[in-house]
Amino acid sequence: MPYTFTTLASPVGELKLVAKDSRLVAILWENDKPNRVRLGPMREAPDSPILVRAVQQLEEYFAGTRNRFELELDFAGTEFQKKVWQALLTIPFGQTRSYSQIAEQIGHPSAVRAVGAANGKNPISIVAPCHRVIGASGKLTGFAGGLAAKERLLTLEGCEWSGASRMDDLF
Repeated sequence: MPYTFTTLASPVGELKLVAKDSRLVAILWENDKPNRVRLGPMREAPDSPILVRAVQQLEEYFAGTRNRFELELDFAGTEFQKKVWQALLTIPFGQTRSYSQIAEQIGHPSAVRAVGAANGKNPISIVAPCHRVIGASGKLTGFAGGLAAKERLLTLEGCEWSGASRMDDLF
């Protein structure tokens, strides 16, 4: 069965929600890098039950009335990436973690850079909250949706961070 998709106009730009069967497989950014997430052929299906639920829950999230997603997810990646993405799902709403904290959590404390790389390839942004991962110094670091979107998501959730953004603060 091919992938199905719908789009959602959101406060962080247009999002493309992608599903396969009854599971959400991706949330893509308006200006996403080509092939950041590899998917097969797609057809538009805004009435797909999983996509309808995903749109509704994201709209509630952006309206400030939802702080937890209840969707069936299907992560496609390496075993290491899947461990990182599962760890993202444990970060509570309104809190942040550093890349080194995620590396420790998954049992690979020296794999901070690999955690950063996996975080950057997270196919299900927002729902698997890669935006909640910040530099060890408390500063914002890279984000597939752009740092302005990351800041907006963190602000929506009431998260605190130290402000300025620099990639070298990742490690």
